[in-house]
Amino acid sequence: MQNKPAQLTPFQFPNNDVPMGAILIRAGRLSPTDAERILQKQSEENLQFGAAGLKLGLITKDDIQYALNRQFDFPCLSPQTSLISTEVTAAFDPGSPQIEALRALRSQLLLRWFSDAPSRKTLAIVSPNQGDGRSWLTANLAVVFSQLGQRTLVIDANMRQPTLHRWFGLDNRLGLAAVLSRRGGPQCIQPVPDIRALSVLPAGAQPPNPQELLARRAFAGLLKQSADAFDVVLIDTPPAGQYADAQTVSVRADGALVIARKDSTPVDVLKTLRQELHQAGAIVCGSVLNQH
Repeated sequence: MQNKPAQLTPFQFPNNDVPMGAILIRAGRLSPTDAERILQKQSEENLQFGAAGLKLGLITKDDIQYALNRQFDFPCLSPQTSLISTEVTAAFDPGSPQIEALRALRSQLLLRWFSDAPSRKTLAIVSPNQGDGRSWLTANLAVVFSQLGQRTLVIDANMRQPTLHRWFGLDNRLGLAAVLSRRGGPQCIQPVPDIRALSVLPAGAQPPNPQELLARRAFAGLLKQSADAFDVVLIDTPPAGQYADAQTVSVRADGALVIARKDSTPVDVLKTLRQELHQAGAIVCGSVLNQH
């Protein structure tokens, strides 16, 4: 019987028109009784909800920023209240220089890659060695795409040493391995808590044959259906210098973004990787020098 990928459901955006008070109540930052007091103060003195809450001492500036971030689809999380790892810098410090550099990369990809051919939506993130920062760049680039309102999916195709489920605080019992072996379906794709428009397909339980699973037609079908359901699909991969998985993923994706680590990745190793990707039939859309 031919393997068939699971059917994916497009991400549904929640209502953006949620009042600040409702956001804070849902987050457990404000009680309904205190919200009523703020609304009364707001009406009596013709204040904004946040200003009235501050005046009464019932909410903080951090609460206001929290609510505004959600109203404008721009998450800025607190390490004290989120299950997401601080490795996902874009979710905690979106104004840092590192994340500004990722926004510049996002702009280049949108202008010169995705917009150049609207059918291009799947992009493999590859590098020669362990420790080059593939997972960091994949996770944080996904967040900045979602901050732009792009429906973004991260696929953790590093079924050898997966990390993204831990970074995003997700269950890893079912994931890509289960989908490709027909033991899982759409429920394997998980929305990321507190980050609107971002979902992750974790690697799942470590299989004995990751390269063979990625070579199946089911993986190509999964990428096609992901492209129908999402605006951007980023795929994390194992180190290309150790495993052929990255080449397999890159050939089936619309393109590959090659990562090099500053003061670490030799130029000849990077050239060899690009040549191998070209020879395999993958399209290399560019290279990034990672300083993280």
